[in-house]
Formats: sequence, C-alpha cells, structure tokens
Amino acid sequence: MLWTDVTEIAVDLSEKHSDIDPRYILFTDLRDLVINLNRFNDDPNKSNEKILEAIQMLWIEELD
Repeated sequence: MLWTDVTEIAVDLSEKHSDIDPRYILFTDLRDLVINLNRFNDDPNKSNEKILEAIQMLWIEELD
C-alpha cells in the first residue's frame, strides 16, 4: 500500500487496532501505525497532514 491508498489503510488499521479510538490519536502516532502495517510499502517521509487526516476520518467511519 502507498500513502494514497487511504481507504485500504483505514480498513487495515480498523482491523489491526480495534482497541484504538481514532478520534483521539495523534498524527505522529497514526503515522507510526501506518508505517508498521504489513502491507504498507511506501516512503515513510511522504506522509503529510492532509493524508493523515483523510486516513483518520476514514478510520472513524469504519467504526460506525
């Protein structure tokens, strides 16, 4: 997965980290979680606030 695969990332995070409430996660922690996903294969330095916010919002939607 790449940083642009925000929906896939959110689904994987939801499945792997069901104990975390994404409404309260710091972007630095979210970035670390994404980088450590098994299927993630992109440059860790290519993330930005816009991408992380999109992932967070989709992850929140996965909870509903």
